[in-house]
Amino acid sequence: MKIIIYLLVVLFLSCNEQAPKPKVEEISDTIDKPMQENKEDFLSLNYVTGKFNPAEHKDFVIIPKKYADREGMYLRKEVFEAFLIMDEAAKKDGIKFVIRSAARNFDYQKGIWERKWTGKTILSDGTNVEKDIHSAKAKSLKILEYSSMPGSSRHHWGTDFDLNSFNNEWFETGEGLKMYNWLTAHAKDYGFAQPYSPKGAERPEGYNEEKWHWSYLPTANKLTAFASQELKSHMIKGFLGDETAEEIDIVKNYVLGIHPTCKSH
Repeated sequence: MKIIIYLLVVLFLSCNEQAPKPKVEEISDTIDKPMQENKEDFLSLNYVTGKFNPAEHKDFVIIPKKYADREGMYLRKEVFEAFLIMDEAAKKDGIKFVIRSAARNFDYQKGIWERKWTGKTILSDGTNVEKDIHSAKAKSLKILEYSSMPGSSRHHWGTDFDLNSFNNEWFETGEGLKMYNWLTAHAKDYGFAQPYSPKGAERPEGYNEEKWHWSYLPTANKLTAFASQELKSHMIKGFLGDETAEEIDIVKNYVLGIHPTCKSH
């Protein structure tokens, strides 16, 4: 009888014993699976080049006007949710974010690019690309100081947005400086980083610095890794001046011309 009771007790304890918790390293390994093992349906060339309509995409949400300077802008759902959490924290420190630009698909970016290419839009430094610059490559490089070729923009992804001002100088004094200091200190806590940091040893290629442009790394880094493997410069086409994309190597020098933090995954 004692043996039977003992066996029953052992069986009861073993059945109710909790499974050991996974180690931190095991969790990280699960998150950082190689790209080919990920099942996210956004990891495609059509997605990464902006060949879709955010308004019709299941993973996107419209940004309420209270957070933006106009209606009709979109972000991925998880990006906007992270932004809302960051926004609440910033408000407590007297910071007010205004989203100036968010998701822009291929057609939207094509409009921006071609208005600059044809001189309908004068660049911020007064350059009329059509009248002042004569070679196609030089025209592209001038526009690329601050604007992406269609098919190569992080704004296609719904992971990136622009805040408050498109002028770096605004972020260097007063309210702008307070905001920028807050972002550089705290944005990483919410998953955000500045992909277009000052150019130098860490980031020798790509667009000029954009203090206003912030990216949600948990999603964007997966897309960056996918682009580095699958996207080729000769695929960037369908707009005025697209013949320069391969010559400039738009993927290597611009899509991947970002701060190293935005390349890890």
